[in-house]
This record gives sequence, structure tokens and C-alpha cells, in this order.
Amino acid sequence: MLELINLCAVEIKEAIIHYCRYAERCHTEVRQKLWDLGCSGNMLESYMADLIAMDLLNEERFAKAYARGKFRMLQWGRVKIKVGLRQRKISEYCIAKAMKEIEPEAYQHTLEKLADKKFRSLKSAGGNRHHETKAKMVRYLLGKGFEQDIIIDLVNVIMEK
Repeated sequence: MLELINLCAVEIKEAIIHYCRYAERCHTEVRQKLWDLGCSGNMLESYMADLIAMDLLNEERFAKAYARGKFRMLQWGRVKIKVGLRQRKISEYCIAKAMKEIEPEAYQHTLEKLADKKFRSLKSAGGNRHHETKAKMVRYLLGKGFEQDIIIDLVNVIMEK
């Protein structure tokens, strides 16, 4: 009976190590995975400590990778990235570090590119109403997670052209 318990523990440890090596994970995801594998209490905490000691689990590294990936691949703004990190219970310190991964020039360029693309799509769809076009652009960019003040300034510039 004791051998069966140890075998299960070894299998769980191998599975969670593989899970963490496959991609950067936050503590919340790993805790949930361990819970799904049947771990709880001291056993779960022991695995978490082992993963941190093996440097397979690092909250700051996860936050930076998350921010870079969501910005580059999905073109999310800082607001949406911060919300995603907070949902994963990432500390404010790590969120601040992650936001530094986004270069201001690249951020502004992405925002301008998205705004220009949206403006052209609205104009080609027959959008002649100035106020409606502006509102649609602002809603779209807010949904992508960009800050309202910089959106409004940019949309005003684009609409003046």
C-alpha cells in the first residue's frame, strides 16, 4: 500500500514538472493543476515549494512573459494586461515589472496602427457620421485595453485628417 502512494506522488511530481516546463505558469494555475491531480494541504504546498526551488515557478518571470506575449501577439493595451495579471493573483510589484517590458514607442505605434486600421474599416463600410465613427473607434480601442486619455487624443487627431 505504501508503494502505491509513493508511485502516485512520483507520477504527480513528474506531471507537474512537465506542466511547468511546457510554458510559464503562475502560482494560481499550478495550484489548480495540483488540485486537479488530487493534491491538497501540505502535499500541495510541498510541491509548490519544490517547483519554486527548481526555478520552474517564478511569478515575476510569468508576469513579464504574459505582458510581452499579450502585447505582441494579441495587441492588448496595458489596462487589459493588468486586469489579466490581477485575475491570476499576481502581485502589484510583479505587475509593475511586467509593464516595463512594453516599450513606450512600440506601445504608441501599436495603438496608432490599430486606430488607423479601425478608421479605414469604418470609412470603407460607409461610415460618414463623424460622431458615430469616433465613438466606435474609442470603444474598440478601450476594448483592446488602451488608456482612455491617449485614445481620445489619438482619435481626435485621426478624425481631423
